[in-house]
Amino acid sequence: MRVIAGEAKGRRLKGPAGPWTRPMADKIKEALFSTLGSLGVEPDTVLDLYAGTGSVGIEALSRGATAADFVDQHAASCAVIRNNLALTGYDNVSRVHQVAVEQFIARGRHPFDLIVIDPPYADPQILATLERVGNSRLVQSGTIVAVGHWPRLQLPPRIDGLNRLRSRCHGDSCFSIYEVADAAEEIEWP
Repeated sequence: MRVIAGEAKGRRLKGPAGPWTRPMADKIKEALFSTLGSLGVEPDTVLDLYAGTGSVGIEALSRGATAADFVDQHAASCAVIRNNLALTGYDNVSRVHQVAVEQFIARGRHPFDLIVIDPPYADPQILATLERVGNSRLVQSGTIVAVGHWPRLQLPPRIDGLNRLRSRCHGDSCFSIYEVADAAEEIEWP
């Protein structure tokens, strides 16, 4: 696992802290950031939910984001994230939160430009989590939400105020990219 592009390109990152962590593969991470780039997404602030090793948020920092928050409930994962932030030199522009994702969403205080949700693939709560994020103070008009998921899970084109922009699959890994709609521009669907 490594940083693919940007300021920290080529840096090797520490791997998973335990069996509950499944980091996004480098080829999927590269496809995600390529797709974000093709959409003109250049986030300044990033939130990495179910952060695991922190590799996705660190990739965003390497590519120009100025700040990132990482959320994971496991102490061992948070230790790996802190180590990876120190290895890449982003520990001074990042915060690591050891808390359940649902709790972090509920007490969110400010919006981010990019939110990455990469839960365990068999997580039955992925749609509920996506809805909670879309209705939270973590988003504002224009916020991009990227969701990692398995191919058997078909995410809807619209969830509350989130509109899907792209969905891509590579082997047994997929991601869908949503944008928070401006309330004034929302389209009513029959």
